[in-house]
Amino acid sequence: MGGWPTVAGVKAVTASIEVSGTYDGGLKRFYGSGVLGSADQDENQGPIFELADGAVLKNVVLGAPAADGVHCLGSCTLQNVWWEDVGEDAATFKGKSASATYLVSGGGARNADDKVFQFNGAGTLTVQNFQVADFGKLARSCGNCKTQYERHIVVKNVRATGPGKALVGINANYGDTATISGVTVIGDSSRKITICERFQGNSSGAEPPSLGSGPDGTHCRYSSSDITYR
Repeated sequence: MGGWPTVAGVKAVTASIEVSGTYDGGLKRFYGSGVLGSADQDENQGPIFELADGAVLKNVVLGAPAADGVHCLGSCTLQNVWWEDVGEDAATFKGKSASATYLVSGGGARNADDKVFQFNGAGTLTVQNFQVADFGKLARSCGNCKTQYERHIVVKNVRATGPGKALVGINANYGDTATISGVTVIGDSSRKITICERFQGNSSGAEPPSLGSGPDGTHCRYSSSDITYR
C-alpha cells in the first residue's frame, strides 16, 4: 500500500449524488456544501454519494466536510475511495438481505472521530488492501439499531496507524463474526488498539455493553500471527 493519491480536481456537492451502475470520480476531491457542509457529527446528515443495490464507486477522494460520506442501500463496491477527513462516518452499509455483500477494496481513511465503516444492514462487509489512521473504530456492527441483523465482517491486508480505539466491533448475541488477517498496526507500542471487541447488541437504542475482546474462535476469528506491530 502506497501513499495518498494526488487529487485531480475539486467538486462541491450540495445534494447527494445518486449512483446506480459504476461511477468513476477520476480522483477528484468531493466535499459537502450547503446542507451537506455542516461538518458535524449529526447522524441524520445526507451522504455525498448514495449507492443503489449493486453500484460501484471508484477513484473518489472525499474531502472536508464529507457529511455522512457514502451510503450503500444494498450490495456495493467501493474501489480506491479515500476519505481525507471522515465526518460522521465514512460509509454506511444498509442492505436488508443476508446475501448482501459490501466490498471496500483499496483506498484509505483518516481523522475519524468515531467509526469509519458503520454496518447497519445485513450481509457481509469485506475491507481489504485499505489503510486507516487516527480513528475510532474501523468497522462496527450497529450496536443499537431498531432493526438488527446477523452481520459478518472480513478485514484483510489492512494497515492501521494509531491513535485508534478498535479495528472491529461486533454483536456476539446476533451471531456476528469478524475474520481478520494480514493486519499491520503502526504507532501503537502499548497495544491500546483493540483488534476485535464483542458487544451485547440491542434494538432499543441503549448503549451496548462490551462482552470482551480478543480472539475466541467463534465471533472474533483471528490469531496473534494475523497481527503485526511496527
